Amino acid sequence: MLKSLSISNYALIRELQMKPCSGLNMITGETGAGKSIMLGAVGLLLGNRADTKALFEENNKCVVEGSFDIQSYGIEDFFKNEDLDFDQECIIRREISPSGKSRAFVNDTPVRLETLKELGKTLMDIHSQHDNLQLGDGAYQLALVDAFSNSKNELTAYQESYKTWKKSKKAYEQLREQSLEMKKEADFNKFQLEELSVLQLQTGEQEILESDQEVLENAEEIKAKIQEILNQLQNEEFGALRMLAIANQGIGQLGRLAHKFESFQERFQSMLIELKDIAAELEDEDSMVEVDFEKLEAVRDRLNKIFHLQQKHGVDSVEALLVLEQELSEKVLKVENLDEELEKLERQTLESEKSLKEKGLVLSKKRKTSFEPFATELAKLLQQLGMENASVEISSQLTTPGRDGMDQIDILFSANKGVKAQALKQVASGGEFSRLIFAIKYIMADKMALPTLIFDEIDTGVSGEVALQMVRMMQDIAKKHQVICISHLPQVAAKGELHYFVFKDNSTEKTISKVRLLSPEERVNEIAKMIAGASPSQSAVESAKELLTN
Repeated sequence: MLKSLSISNYALIRELQMKPCSGLNMITGETGAGKSIMLGAVGLLLGNRADTKALFEENNKCVVEGSFDIQSYGIEDFFKNEDLDFDQECIIRREISPSGKSRAFVNDTPVRLETLKELGKTLMDIHSQHDNLQLGDGAYQLALVDAFSNSKNELTAYQESYKTWKKSKKAYEQLREQSLEMKKEADFNKFQLEELSVLQLQTGEQEILESDQEVLENAEEIKAKIQEILNQLQNEEFGALRMLAIANQGIGQLGRLAHKFESFQERFQSMLIELKDIAAELEDEDSMVEVDFEKLEAVRDRLNKIFHLQQKHGVDSVEALLVLEQELSEKVLKVENLDEELEKLERQTLESEKSLKEKGLVLSKKRKTSFEPFATELAKLLQQLGMENASVEISSQLTTPGRDGMDQIDILFSANKGVKAQALKQVASGGEFSRLIFAIKYIMADKMALPTLIFDEIDTGVSGEVALQMVRMMQDIAKKHQVICISHLPQVAAKGELHYFVFKDNSTEKTISKVRLLSPEERVNEIAKMIAGASPSQSAVESAKELLTN
């Protein structure tokens, strides 16, 4: 339940605080005093969108904070799933900055508005004129029937099956669309794959081919140059190796003459060994280099094919072509296996649809068991609320599976004897709708999680004995639920455990909305004013006292 509410810098409210009791709370006040403004502020706590135009002082932020006792709500899992600290007292705060930025907090932890909305559904149920419109909505009527019939388990099982079916259907439809596109490209992909596969490309071969081409194109010159170098190195009379061997002997003799020259001989011998190795390797290279025009042509031809494919596909390496070949291979293989995969997904979709419809029929059957009891109880309550000839029926028909089942239902209503019941949106007047929605809330109070109910002038269009009956029903609801009622009827306002009065303060430059908890004496005076106007007579005062005591 709502333990306390504080509002600052919102619309006409500078500062406001309330601490409603756990039972029936009444709020009254003149038209335009700010009752609807309070509801707007409460709506912010429940995740409604904020507007900077609602700031009382445009340079200061608005803060709305509510403290809720949630120890018996059974919503610990929600807090755990949202990674929020759970405590039996839950504090929700909403802030709106002058720049328009809105922030929401649950137990001082920042949360998204979607999270606040989900939490708000378990904390409060606010009746407003929007409910009158909502009551004609099929989804809302289904929710009422489900609550009355206690179909939560059947609905949950159906919705899980619905998710499975939607997922399977989506996968099938996506693959079917994809297959049409892929089959259009299949022949072209096969051609490209064959063009790549026939070359049997190898990683690193382009570098090898380019090196081979370079050698083959210059083979004659390479061999001639090697021979020239070898002759300069190995000539028996004037070759460099012959001359260096003689010089090596001289250095050896120096070393024997003085130890300081021994290191020269070691270095010279190392150089000589290296030079001999070079000569030997050049001989090997000479034996391997051959003038082969056929091989050169073959290398050029393969490189041309590789370059052509690289240019065609916009890549610059064999490795990139190999990656492309793998991708094309997978596409071709996927197309080849597509029909089999489509058949598998279609089979899964049909199976999940069959399971969905079976669960939908179970849910539908459970719902239908509640139609007559719900209609009978609702009609009985409407009769108690002054609609003696009211009748209620529920019509239903099976339709295509949707998120909430396979039922399309209509609550049919007639307020007059001999008049055929019709859909709510076609027949109910404002006063009839108020009584109808109130009767539904009365029935649902024990069926749905509605810890705090707020009725915003639910008594519009009623008076006298009907109003008394309505407030007696509010008192019944208030035995198990906190009720806050905004009323304009004295006989309703008189039955609250606490009575708050909303009024305008015009003592400053700017009108301010305020609220105060009425004392017993103030309450008598306020009820008397509701009966007889601003200057109530003594008889009006006595009537007020009678309403408050009876």
